[in-house]
Amino acid sequence: MLAVMSLFQLIVLFLPFALSASPNWMYLGIIGIPPPLQQQQASPGSEIEDPEIVQARAVCGALPGLASKQVDVCMSHPNAIYSVSDGAKKAIEQCQYQFRHERWNCSVMENEQSVFGPTLDRGSKETAFIYAITSAGVVYSITNACSSGKLTECSCDSMQHGQTTPEGWKWGGCSDNLHFGLQFSRKFVDGSEPTRPNNFKTTKQKRSWSNRLKMNLHNNEVGRQTVMSLMKMHCRCHGVSGSCELKTCWKFMPAFNEIGNVLKQKYGKAVLINRIVNETSKKNSTQIHKKTRETRALKRQKRLLLAESKELVHIQKSPNYCKQDFENGILGTEGRKCNSSSTGPDSCGKLCCGRGYKTRIVKEEEHCNCKFIWCCSLKCNTCYKNIEQQSCI
Repeated sequence: MLAVMSLFQLIVLFLPFALSASPNWMYLGIIGIPPPLQQQQASPGSEIEDPEIVQARAVCGALPGLASKQVDVCMSHPNAIYSVSDGAKKAIEQCQYQFRHERWNCSVMENEQSVFGPTLDRGSKETAFIYAITSAGVVYSITNACSSGKLTECSCDSMQHGQTTPEGWKWGGCSDNLHFGLQFSRKFVDGSEPTRPNNFKTTKQKRSWSNRLKMNLHNNEVGRQTVMSLMKMHCRCHGVSGSCELKTCWKFMPAFNEIGNVLKQKYGKAVLINRIVNETSKKNSTQIHKKTRETRALKRQKRLLLAESKELVHIQKSPNYCKQDFENGILGTEGRKCNSSSTGPDSCGKLCCGRGYKTRIVKEEEHCNCKFIWCCSLKCNTCYKNIEQQSCI
């Protein structure tokens, strides 16, 4: 009865959005997962399954957009779906933070189970960032769940536990189990890619599908490798009077915004490619568009981007995101706040696309004339000041 009721709740939750196009697993970051229903009393001689696991399996079966491989992973690790939801939420929030001053501000499309709407249909560098940050988000949340004991199938990373290094320190503590997080992300996130269709009408369609598949998988891996590259080490000294005769060390992940910062830098250097071939090929692994005039030999050399590259790649140029175009998921920049004194992406010149901006005076409330009252409180007056606020026209 518990499983049926949970599944019914989920179907009702998803019903208003049933007509949305191209749903995907990232939707979990928007809706979260409903809390499990209250556990019922077991009848004599029978056992009731953990309601969280029952609820998670209901999500696996009810969530639109999960590919068959993802459903299999979800059913095998039902408790992990809570961490997947948390990872997707972290990724969406981090994406919106990193692009808060850009023309494309990582807007989420309302009533869209695809979350980002037509943006995901393009092979742009914005799409590349979305794939990388969501893949990293799953690694991050799954790994945290392992370290905190929320998942039964993993725990701290004990592979090197107790080993002593030539430098005199010993592996110990609770290192984040990044290995499990990476493997889970590869199975679940990469599992969202559709199987190869058999109804290609032209070779061009076949190549286009193949290139997009390889682009997505490549950027997924860039997100995962970014988490790995940013792992940190913490050590604790042991010995008389803190002499540090022996150090116990363990590895841990950075704050997620550090991962977002690095991926945003990679976004700025994302490589536009016109063909992605076999990953093991070294002769013509990736061809890159270049605008600068160089010698043919140098151009040829720079077109070779090895598959093990750590850079984000994309196969289509980005639109300028200036004008509203709902059909293509572009909200435009009209009405966006800008900074007339900035030279960055939030400057009125860049954000408003040359259309100009308007200024209005806004009254802002703040605390002032604060005094410490013994004991123990702080008493402040309320003051108002007028500030100028610019927005794009």
